[in-house]
Amino acid sequence: MSDFCTDILVIGGGPAGLGAALRLSEHKTDWLLVEAEDHFGGLAGSLKDEQGFTWDLGGHVLFSHYDTFDRFMNVALGEDGWNHHQRESWVWMKNRFVPYPFQNNLHRLDAVDRERCLAGLQWATSQMGRGPSGIGNFNDWILATFGPGIANLFLRPYNFKVWAYPPETMDYHWIGERVSVPNLGEIRRAMETGEDQVSWGPNRTFRFPRQGGTGAIWQSLGRRLESGRVWLKQRVEHLDADEKIVRTSGGMTIRYHRLISTMPLDQLLKWIPSFAGQQLPLKYSSVYMIGIGLNGQPPAHLKTKCWMYFPESNSPYYRVTVFSNYSDLNVALPGQQWSLMAEVSESPCKRMEPTRLVAQTIQAMTEDGLIDDVSSICSKTIRFLPHGYPTPFLGRDQWIHPVLAKLAKKDIYSRGRFGAWKYEVANQDHSFAQGSECVERLVHEGGEEYEPTLFMSNVVNSRRNP
Repeated sequence: MSDFCTDILVIGGGPAGLGAALRLSEHKTDWLLVEAEDHFGGLAGSLKDEQGFTWDLGGHVLFSHYDTFDRFMNVALGEDGWNHHQRESWVWMKNRFVPYPFQNNLHRLDAVDRERCLAGLQWATSQMGRGPSGIGNFNDWILATFGPGIANLFLRPYNFKVWAYPPETMDYHWIGERVSVPNLGEIRRAMETGEDQVSWGPNRTFRFPRQGGTGAIWQSLGRRLESGRVWLKQRVEHLDADEKIVRTSGGMTIRYHRLISTMPLDQLLKWIPSFAGQQLPLKYSSVYMIGIGLNGQPPAHLKTKCWMYFPESNSPYYRVTVFSNYSDLNVALPGQQWSLMAEVSESPCKRMEPTRLVAQTIQAMTEDGLIDDVSSICSKTIRFLPHGYPTPFLGRDQWIHPVLAKLAKKDIYSRGRFGAWKYEVANQDHSFAQGSECVERLVHEGGEEYEPTLFMSNVVNSRRNP
């Protein structure tokens, strides 16, 4: 048993925890970091399977709202450690590809669906500004914004597949930059000209590590930390919030003054007496990452695609990434192999059968025209992520904000994708900033004004780095 004392203890070595630790190092403040796994990255980590294929734990792409984040990305892999991509994402529906955003490219649909979607948009536009909106949840927002045509054809079935919860059980205030709100005039022009509208969104350009997957970023940054302050393979097994003591699976007892926790909030609250044993309202989806490695070359229609969305019921996955297009080094034999990475969601509202999931995925990939010959498959990988995405459940902010404030009174700051439970600021750059900004708050003994990412997300998400 080893005893340690520190001013600030950081739990977790993912983007939020590393953002905190790197900022603490710059401030030369007393700190320690513990991480349950033997590597850095958390949900932004990567793995290499037995056949030599590299996989991310989900479809990650890197773009940024922050100069500081960009600086550390360049520190991590240098200027030359990246591939730069123009996003090419698509929706597969009724045996055809429609460019993303779907609602901006209705000219790609058949005549019946096109007219139905356009009529719904015209109805939605005509209702704007007519008194109280009556929008109480995500499903209401979809209907009021896009009309029943797009809602029924794409948005409602797709969002259930990705969130694993019915849209009517979800809030809608998180949306912000995440969904392209249609412009009826532009949509009509696109229908007249047949021109694809594909440049929308914050991730229309992104970069990706040349080697090692997304996890290579966080492995590099983690290795730059002072080794005596970082402890891997140290899962938190007990937390006494009153005595400010943490005990780990490796036999460490750590006394801290302040705690930055990036573990899922539902796990953290099990150790807080006022929450222990309670039924918490927190909702989240789990994710299965399924990697399929193949010999040969991708078919011509996939050679330039980044990722594809699948709203239809024949496939278990909601998204498939042509992962070898991100980097030729994501396969074992560059130039001779390629790879597809699928993501499948699960929740109490949407159960999956994991023993059948790989076979179901391969069958659906064949039906969807992604795989021509199943005999070319040379690698199959499946990884289950119990916490995949935090769900923006109804009443989320009214519950989360008081809880975070209550924890802060105990000198506990819960941050990161699942620490703060805010999907709209849960990307890698957001999570890194949450950790870094929390440190600024603690070092300057300030308040929420030091944490714009968490408490002013609309402001942060409205800005871009070139």
